[in-house]
Amino acid sequence: MIAYPHIDPVALQIGPLQVHWYGLMYVIGISATWYLARKRVIADGHFPCNEAQVEDLIFYVALGLVVGGRIGYTFFYNMTAFLHDPVLLFRVWEGGMSFHGGLMGGVLGGWLYARVIGVPLLDLMDLVFRYVPIGLFAGRIGNFINGELWGAPTSLPWGMIFPAADGLPRHPSQLYEAGGEGILLGCLLYLLGQRRRGSGYITGVFFTGYAVIRFLVEFIRVPDAQIGYLLGGWLTMGQVLTIPVFILGGLMIRHAIHHPAIEKKIHVEHANDIRTEN
Repeated sequence: MIAYPHIDPVALQIGPLQVHWYGLMYVIGISATWYLARKRVIADGHFPCNEAQVEDLIFYVALGLVVGGRIGYTFFYNMTAFLHDPVLLFRVWEGGMSFHGGLMGGVLGGWLYARVIGVPLLDLMDLVFRYVPIGLFAGRIGNFINGELWGAPTSLPWGMIFPAADGLPRHPSQLYEAGGEGILLGCLLYLLGQRRRGSGYITGVFFTGYAVIRFLVEFIRVPDAQIGYLLGGWLTMGQVLTIPVFILGGLMIRHAIHHPAIEKKIHVEHANDIRTEN
């Protein structure tokens, strides 16, 4: 058994103001995505948007992520409590964010901005999602620091006793997800991103990769207490929500394969010509 490192969830306190590590992880993930996406656009020159538009894009996506994450958690995982107390949706300081809700909100934000600047959504999504694993890694580390979302009991030597659990050594499932959704998926997207692909390919790989990793980890991650298992003592809400993400990712990969990068390149060059004429 490995001792759980007791880290104060509050990273900084100034008077009544508390800055939590979990909130800082969101800032780290969003900031890293903004910096790397902007840097890539500047260096590459093949994206149909400029660095200033990348900043606006990240703002739209981040806003959708936060709002969608909160709404998703409330509707997917805490609907009964919401029906009894609708104001629960706005009590964000009590915690509760959903990846799947954040995903939908982020894509919606990206879609709105894509319409504003007249750029294909899939191109913008490919730019953003290649860096999202950084945010996922940071977020799971935030879960670990909070001592939440732990795994099932285990006799493996790296089991940990989480302060808010029942005193049994448990899988550090937050670290499994940080390694899978963050490091492993991030490295895969980095390697695949070295070659120009059809629009939506990177996003599709992210969707399918995340779905597989999340579905597998859910087998040893304890579900939210207010929901529990949905079927047969093993199916969780996280797994149910992950299935459509996997299917959508597969469809996006198929679309990208049938619409290779040469078409994307022609489109980008045409867009650049239009901007030059204007």
